Amino acid sequence: MASGLIPLALLGACTLTPAEKARVEQRARTEQADLAKALSGLTPQAPTQCISQYRTQQVRSYGPAIVYTVSPRLKYVSRTAGGCDNVGGSGNNIFVTRTTTGQLCSGDIAQTVDRASGFFTGSCSFGEFVPYRRDR
Repeated sequence: MASGLIPLALLGACTLTPAEKARVEQRARTEQADLAKALSGLTPQAPTQCISQYRTQQVRSYGPAIVYTVSPRLKYVSRTAGGCDNVGGSGNNIFVTRTTTGQLCSGDIAQTVDRASGFFTGSCSFGEFVPYRRDR
């Protein structure tokens, strides 16, 4: 009988408190607003499976969305299932990707590393890359 209580106790330990849930929801709203600001004035195009890693000037995550800036007129957005947060900008993490082709493709896995300690902090799999372009 007591062994049946252990899974229930563990389940309760994973539940967010109302305050924690509110913080998570506020963070998601802030990330969405920041992403919208980063893509302001750009129009989404048809998705592509791969992008050139060498043309990228900046990489930044907005929650599960990763934005690769090629130029002020071109950015690529890849949505992940999460795990690669806090990259770029004032974030503490950097991306580590391994490729033999110089391209990042949908399904490739990236890892995040803490800038100061060098420890791995997360990983994620890329989704399709959606180009956002500024109309001339």
